[in-house]
Amino acid sequence: MEKIKIELSTNLKPKPQDESKLAFGKIFTDHMFLMDYSDKKGWFDPRIVPYAPISINPAASGLHYGQLIFEGLKAYRSKTGEIVMFRPEKNMKRLNASNERLCMPTVDVDFMVGALKELIRIEKDWVPAAQGTSLYIRPFIIATEPFLGVKPSGDYMFIVILSPVGSYYPNGIQPVGIYVENEYVRAIRGGVGHAKCAGNYAASMKSQIKAAEKGFAQVLWLDGVERKYIEEVGAMNIFFAFEDEIVTPELSGSILPGITRASILDLLKSWGMPVSERRISIDEIIEAYDGGKLKEVFGTGTAAVISPVGELTHGDKKMVINNGEIGKLSKKLYDEITGIQKLEREDKFGWITRV
Repeated sequence: MEKIKIELSTNLKPKPQDESKLAFGKIFTDHMFLMDYSDKKGWFDPRIVPYAPISINPAASGLHYGQLIFEGLKAYRSKTGEIVMFRPEKNMKRLNASNERLCMPTVDVDFMVGALKELIRIEKDWVPAAQGTSLYIRPFIIATEPFLGVKPSGDYMFIVILSPVGSYYPNGIQPVGIYVENEYVRAIRGGVGHAKCAGNYAASMKSQIKAAEKGFAQVLWLDGVERKYIEEVGAMNIFFAFEDEIVTPELSGSILPGITRASILDLLKSWGMPVSERRISIDEIIEAYDGGKLKEVFGTGTAAVISPVGELTHGDKKMVINNGEIGKLSKKLYDEITGIQKLEREDKFGWITRV
């Protein structure tokens, strides 16, 4: 791979003055990473340039046929000022899995982790330090060959943009309300549910709007065939803590394999807690709730890390989880993950990449 070319901006933007008021994904840093691909040359011309609009042909196939995948990860500033990333190699490997499913070219994982480091070093002053803040990293690839026809593109553009962010939910780690979707479906086995592609998120917006109108923060998806097995939340994987077991839906091909999900499983196992990945139905959830055996529910994801669920509603059945309060397990997991990310707790698993 070629050496990364660097063009620094001569018109730097002002940094946020009050980090406690950072929203999610609203402002962007001064620079971005770009790299091009052609089926004759492979990936070429990696570069870091000033953040600006990109030029793309109106006939670019990604705009018409959906060859567009992305990732999401974060960089953090510790109390000592050191900047780190959390498991970036896992995100790049998952990006390649998405690429393979959508017939797009894979990238060199080590090269891309190095490119992320280089970009973040240039933008180090954009990494916030306030509690609950981070620098969100958005890599994405779009097909750019200009043609109107259904076949894999021969040209692509890889872009990485950065955004200093606060909490994904306005109320931070406070419990959220979740609406169980019983009309639409997100994905089915054999489809692209396990890929982080743009179309999955476009297809979910109808349900998200419906849930928001009912006062809920997110949608919980059921399987697309029998409409009874739990899959995932719109922006998160989901965990259920029963009296004697912690369960998360198994990766069946229609669920995104979350990096935070995998980390939570590792933590729970290291603590000697009974945890399993298996099929779990909404009926089992309701039965456990009615029997007083459902103790906690929480979502996991890069954006929110841990998101406790205070209410779960399926049809006319409203389930208030743990009196609508943060559970002990959710809080313990949140403190452990964020502590590792901020270098305040021991990184026993080697998850931290120093920038």
